This record gives sequence, structure tokens and C-alpha cells, in this order.
Amino acid sequence: MKSIVVIVSALLFPLLMEGADLTRLVDTRQGTDSHFGLSRGNTFPATGMPFGMHLWSPQTGKNGDGWKYQWQATSLRGLCQSHQCSPWVGDYAVYSLMPVTGQLRTAEDERATAYSHDDEVARPHYYRVRLSDGTVAEVAPTTRGAHLRFSYPRRQPAWLVIDGYVGQWDMHIDVEKRQITGWVNNQRFVNHAETFRSYFVLQFDRPFTAHGQWEGGVYVGFAPGTKVQVKAASSYISEQQAWLNLTTELGNDRTLEQTCERGRQTWNELLGRVLVEGGTLEQQRTFYSCLFRANLFSRKFYERRADGTPYYYSPYDGQVHDGYMYTDNGFWDTFRSQFPLTCLLHPTQQGRYMQALLQAQHECGWLPSWSFPGETGGMVGNHAMSLLADAWAKGIRTVPADSILKAYAHEAMNKGPWGGANGRAGWKEYFTLGYVPFPESHGCVTQTLEYAYDDFCAYQVARSVGNSHYEQVFGRQMMNYRNLWDASTRFMRARTVDGNWYEPFDPLEWGGPYTEGNAWHYVWSVFHDVQGLINLFGGDEAFVSKIDSVFSMDNTVHPGWYGGMIHEMVEMQQAEMGQYAHGNQPIQHLPYLYCYAGQPWKTQYWVRQIMDRLYNSTPQGFPGDEDQGGMSAWYVLSALGLYAVTPGTDQYVVGSPLFSRVTLTSEQGQRFVIEARGNTSDNVYIDKAELNGAPFDRNYLTYDEITRGGHLVFTMSDHPNRQRATSKVAAPFSLSKPQ
Repeated sequence: MKSIVVIVSALLFPLLMEGADLTRLVDTRQGTDSHFGLSRGNTFPATGMPFGMHLWSPQTGKNGDGWKYQWQATSLRGLCQSHQCSPWVGDYAVYSLMPVTGQLRTAEDERATAYSHDDEVARPHYYRVRLSDGTVAEVAPTTRGAHLRFSYPRRQPAWLVIDGYVGQWDMHIDVEKRQITGWVNNQRFVNHAETFRSYFVLQFDRPFTAHGQWEGGVYVGFAPGTKVQVKAASSYISEQQAWLNLTTELGNDRTLEQTCERGRQTWNELLGRVLVEGGTLEQQRTFYSCLFRANLFSRKFYERRADGTPYYYSPYDGQVHDGYMYTDNGFWDTFRSQFPLTCLLHPTQQGRYMQALLQAQHECGWLPSWSFPGETGGMVGNHAMSLLADAWAKGIRTVPADSILKAYAHEAMNKGPWGGANGRAGWKEYFTLGYVPFPESHGCVTQTLEYAYDDFCAYQVARSVGNSHYEQVFGRQMMNYRNLWDASTRFMRARTVDGNWYEPFDPLEWGGPYTEGNAWHYVWSVFHDVQGLINLFGGDEAFVSKIDSVFSMDNTVHPGWYGGMIHEMVEMQQAEMGQYAHGNQPIQHLPYLYCYAGQPWKTQYWVRQIMDRLYNSTPQGFPGDEDQGGMSAWYVLSALGLYAVTPGTDQYVVGSPLFSRVTLTSEQGQRFVIEARGNTSDNVYIDKAELNGAPFDRNYLTYDEITRGGHLVFTMSDHPNRQRATSKVAAPFSLSKPQ
């Protein structure tokens, strides 16, 4: 019997050792069972390198459809180059390749071919599908290209259709050299669309038996039974650079297997830097699938010359510049989790990102808020400042503080030409009244609260370098959240221009003053001064009671200003956690706020509930939009037992680690081990803790404590320790002191 128990235990709690092939735990189809009315991630099976300039995806939807790949679809239309970070903004710089057998069929509806998920392999470094006609299509990515292979069945004519997607395109076939070159100009938010091109080059290893052009692109033919390899690469700079990208990244790979193996090694090196032990196999699959997604965006938009120096085509001014550029990210979605995780894993890249933010500001006059690939102005807030301040607080200081502050001051005291988050909607009223009024500005409560947090971030940078001017300006503004506090209702509410509360008020009503949420979601959006919020509530007891009520009350939705149910409302109800809406960003930090009010065991309980109940590794793996790694990074950090409630400081709040042991290896090779002794699905509470052999009795770790290496040991229990880490000394950072 003893041997049987050991075997079963190994199956339930597999040990992952250094050198294990962690890519086998990743399914890139996580979250793809989504549609317009319900998001389980709104993802597509991205095959690509970490932060790669181009991703590749199977395409089930029509050209231009934001839902590029849907799990319930039964046919494929092609394998496409993709840059999509959300179905709500679509895609750009897309072209696709689709194998066709028998009679040539070029139009996307006619060439669509049935397939089964049983005939798919979807890994970070490799995608394979067998179509119903017997053709096998494969792709292995590089940072700026891909190695594809199409294996056609015997006794049928074989074709490959190249589709220019939507918009302008130009393609040329060189039969003798077995090459196709061209460009596409399908784009969304490029400030100089007339100069934008995604140049691509395709090199084949088999001769063409036929070729031609159709209204959407070109096609080539092969002998029946051909197995043809295609090396592809793209550039935003020139066709010559595209060839250089192909030579640099694919020139030495004679087979797709070689490219695939390099990709596997690259991903394993990255995934292995967060090595988990224990947990169930499903938890490990969920963790590594999320870690994969958290390392896709923001994507590299720069390329390298023959001598290795970086340069890029700017989506902001249409010119070519030296240096680094990154794009495809909505900071409202990612400042809370994805970038704090990136600071831990990729500080060098984060430093380059800071340079790119200031360079983007120089080229278009504004700090990005939602880049795709140029500025969209989408969502709310000026959270490029959060990224800059967070890197600065963690010692990643690749740009001068004065440059950061000047760029942000321009952002905070002007309104830009794109959307509500480019510059500031309602900036004059915010500075003169201390809040953004309603109904002049929809989302005014969200704007006021998030502007105040961003002002805190600027204050932090100014204070660290002794810039008294900006320290004073933004130090005053960062407390503006208090101006929306209504003590009678204990919510953050909209005010009119004359200072009155906007009526009528329904805390369950979505929209209007609140962006993608209601008053229950936004009363907690005081990331930089949780203790100040506790003081407004009247103390810890009232504050904790209010958090408790979020989880315990009915999940009633009043659509309000939206006029009907939107997918975020549906997802909140399906989560069955009261008014807690993990499917959207504004409230995702809420479970960690118990740590500020002397009841950290409730944080420990709820973060484990959220991980266990709302995430998995399947196509239904997320409780809402997986926005550019934001929701995935929440899971990764929380599974480590950490979360950054206040980016712009060096602290990570402690939760409840999911695994019995995690080894986090820094970029420099230092190892930080998080050990949770006795950790099970029931033992979610921290009974005691030690850091490097000394008692650890606080609810946060610093960035330096993690990155310099060490050993954190938790002893887990099935019942709360109501004495551990309950004092205000143990609480994480807040601006205010207890009253």
C-alpha cells in the first residue's frame, strides 16, 4: 500500500525540477472560449517569443473580426501574423497563409477548412493543426519571424493562399528564387498611416508549380504530397530589414525542428525562472499558462541593424529613430499587475521601456496611455506615470527624473487629441475644483481617483530627487480622492460643478460616473493611501465590514447608463462573489486591503478562493478579459503569495502562496525561495513566517528583499492566526497615519 500512495501522491503533486520542459504545461488556447457577450479571456492561441515583435495565430474568424480565434469554431481560414492585444481594438499588420488542396479556392469563406481541437498542438513555441483534408500546418516563431511547414496529402493539387487581410497590400512572386515579398498597410492607430508598412518576406524550400494573384493577395502551387517549409520575417522599416531579420533569426535553421527547439529553450529558460513545486497538475498548468501570457505584452517594436544596434519606425511621427520602442498595451489594464511582475523578471527590459515611454512623448507630444501601435487615448488615467514611478522606486532609473516630471506635468495639465486618457479629460476642473465634475465628464469618479494616484506617483519621483516644485504641486493633488468621499453613503460619488452630489445615486448602477463598474467597485481605488481611506470609514472595523459586504451581498446588476447588460456584468454575476468583479481591473486589488486593516487572514482566504474558483488552464480559463497579461499576472503574483497594491513604491503585499515551494530566479541569478510548509487546499492561512531565518511579522516584502535573493518560509494552517501581522507596523505603505 505504501508504494501505491507514493505513486498517487506524485500524480497529484508533481515535482518540477530544473531542466523540466515547462512548455508542456502551457496551453495557448486558455481563454479562447469567448464571444462578444461573455469573455473567458478573449484570447487567441498566440505562438510567439517573449514580447516578440510579431505573434502567430490560427484564424477562425473573418478578416477584420476582433475574435480572431474562437474555440467553438469548426474551420480555419489561415495562419496569420498578429499583434492583437484585445478583440475590442482588432488587429494590425496582418497577413495570413492558408493551405488549400484540390481546386484552388482563394476567398476566405471558400477556403475555410474543417478541423478538430483533437488535431491541434498549441504551445508557446509551436502550433500544429491537421485539417480535415489531411494537410498538416505548423509554425515555430522567432522574435520577428516564423518558420512554417505545410505537409500536403498525396494525389491532390496543393496550393498556398497568401491573404493581405484588410486595407492596402502589395505582393510580388519571384519564381526562380522561390520567394514572395510584399507589404500590408492594415492598421488602426498609426499617426502617419501613409508611411506605415509591415514589410514581409517569404522564402520557400520547394519550387512553385503555379502562381498567380487574386483580389486579396497571391497564391502559389506545389506538386501533390509536397512538404514545403516557409521562412517568414517582417519589418516596419524596409524590405531590406525584413530580409536581415530573416537571416539573423532563421538563417541557420535548416528545419522547422531547429527553430522549434530554440523557441522551446527560450521559453523554458524564462518559465524556469519561476519554478513551482507542489500543487496539483491543473494548478501548475494554470500557473504556467498564465506566466506565458504575462510575457507576451508589451511587444518589441524595435529591430536591429547588422551591427546589432536597435532602431525602429515610430508609430507616432512616422520616422525612423535609434533606440528602443515597445507597443500594444493598455496601461489601465496592466499597471496594476503585469508591469510590477515585469520589474521582477525583466528589469533590463523595463529600463528600456522607460526610455521608450519618454521617446514616445518626444515624438507625439504625449505619454502613451493605450498604444496600438500608436496612441489610441483609450481608457482612463495617466498610468505611464505609474510605470515610470514604479521602475524608479525599484531602482530602474534609465531616464532622468526631470524628464519624467516635465513630461507628466504636460500630461496632467492639458488635454490631448486622442480619447479621454491622452492628457486629461476634465483637467482644469480637477485642478481648480479638486475633482472632475459630472455630467460634463463621464467616468468622472474613475478619472478623479486615478488622477490622484498618478499624481502620487509623480510626487514620489519628485520627492526622491528633491524637486520641491513638483513635490508641492502633485503632493496637493494626490489627496483629491477625499473630495469625492460621501460620509453619509460611504461611497465615492460624483459631484456637479457647483459642488453638490449628483442625484439620483444608486451604488449598484454601472457607468455614468464610473468606468466599467459601479460605486461598489471604485470606493477602493485609493491605491496610494489605503490608511487614509480607512480613516474616512472611521477605522479598521468599519473598513473590514465594508470589504466583507462586497463578497457577501447579492450579485445584483443595474445596467444604468449602459442601457443593458455588458459582458463585464455577466462575468461578475457568474463569479458568484457578490459585487466582487474580478473580471475587470478596478477591484482586483480589493482582497489585499484586509492586510492594511489588521485582518490579513481574510486576504489569505479570498485570494485562494479567487485563484481556485475563477482560473483554470482550459479555454474557459479566465473570469473576464485577459488584457495584455494583466489578469494572468494577477494570478502569477498571487500564486507566489505577492501583489503590488501600490505601484510607485517598492512593496509587494503578502497574500497566500498557492504552491509548497517557489524558486524565483532574478535576471542576475539570485534566488528567492518562497516555501509554504504544510500547504494544501485547506491550509490557506499563514500561521507563522520567517525571512532568512528571522521572524517575519509584516504583510509586505520589498523589491530589494526579493531580487537580492533569500528564503521566506511560511507555516500554513487550516485556521487563521488572528495575532500574526495585525499591527499598523505590519501594514503595507500608505501616505496617511491611523487616526
